[in-house]
Amino acid sequence: MPTPTWPFEGLPFGLEILFGVCLGVVVAMFLWTLLLFLRGHRAFMHPPDAPADAADAFDWVFLVPALNEEVTIADSVQRLLTLPLEKRRVVVIDDDSDDRTGEILAGIDHPDLFVLRRRAPNARKGKAAGLNYAYRSLGEYADRQRTIVVIVDADGRLHADAPRYAASQFADPRVGGVQSLVRIYNREHFLTWMQDVEFSVYGHLFQAGRDHWGTAGMGGNGQFNRLAALDDVSDEEGPWRDRLTEDQDLGLRLIAAGWEGRQELRAMVDQQGLSRWRPLFRQRTRWSQGNLQAIGLLREVLRAPVSTAARFEQLAYLLMPFWQGVVGVGLVAALVVAITGMAPFWGGGPTWQLGFFYLLAFGGTAMGCIAARAEAGPLGWLRGFLIAQVYTPYTWFLWPVLLRSTARQLTERGDWAKTEREPLAATAEAPPV
Repeated sequence: MPTPTWPFEGLPFGLEILFGVCLGVVVAMFLWTLLLFLRGHRAFMHPPDAPADAADAFDWVFLVPALNEEVTIADSVQRLLTLPLEKRRVVVIDDDSDDRTGEILAGIDHPDLFVLRRRAPNARKGKAAGLNYAYRSLGEYADRQRTIVVIVDADGRLHADAPRYAASQFADPRVGGVQSLVRIYNREHFLTWMQDVEFSVYGHLFQAGRDHWGTAGMGGNGQFNRLAALDDVSDEEGPWRDRLTEDQDLGLRLIAAGWEGRQELRAMVDQQGLSRWRPLFRQRTRWSQGNLQAIGLLREVLRAPVSTAARFEQLAYLLMPFWQGVVGVGLVAALVVAITGMAPFWGGGPTWQLGFFYLLAFGGTAMGCIAARAEAGPLGWLRGFLIAQVYTPYTWFLWPVLLRSTARQLTERGDWAKTEREPLAATAEAPPV
């Protein structure tokens, strides 16, 4: 019996079409990932110069949203107050906390610390509302082009040299936003280690790969924005919109307004990971639903004053939930076909086909893991490849997340539960101020 030339030959016509579409999507995503890998490696190898005094050319305003953050707020704020900066203001937005957050903040005596206390009924309206309140309270700055607003979450630990590296990007007047590389500081558990790998892959691959186009996205914690760029996308409330991922929404609107977004891999911010599946599932569902909301900006992004290649890449990026959904449906159909005996899992085809499908399933993730370990040289490439064999199954977690977030979006549910903080280790206390 001749070997089929089409891998799905013999299946019902509908399944042939489904698997063919899935194969096309997976191949396209692999090639897209390869392009980002090559471009991201170039950005990693050739970053802009960052002289030791680069941060002194800017005013720095740190905004820290806080709602019941007694566990981590002192750690985060004290670290910001010890950054080696000449011009700095740390603004904490206490969003009507009913724990010890206010008491802890009152106990920190520093001239650069300002606490904005929001009270009911105007408080607890979402992170965007709190950030806009702080934005409206900033007052006038003489040079808004050289004033940088930095978002640091209440569990964030911004590295001391992060402003210097961000300043090297803002030396280009076209840059409106710079995103730090996010790391997980409590990565001693398997689940938190996977989250650390996840953020490293995202930063080194999907973010750094867009640097040359100026279309890197904003990710909230460790997000730097030029004040003039925020002014450019503000309405009467402020620059942020009430979205589940207000950071992503802001970054896309900055690009649509003509500002560039960059990923700075040398600037890092550490944050707390989630060590249990259920809170992680809730958090990722919120992020996934925010991605679905961001599709509403598709028209504005496609009209952005960027290259055709950048517009096409942003189109593919915004429609990522759709591509993931197609592949997810194909995966379920393949399992049904194998379980019911409609077709064997592997029909004895040529060995190269098995290698080809392995490359498509694991290749893109492997490139991301390798990019995240490239600094260590050949040994880092090997470690990245091995990590990808574990990390790839972890990424399949996104399919039930996507299913739930889609259901929430279709039923217009926009509520969300705040992520609980875990107690800090005794060895991780913040430095004194």
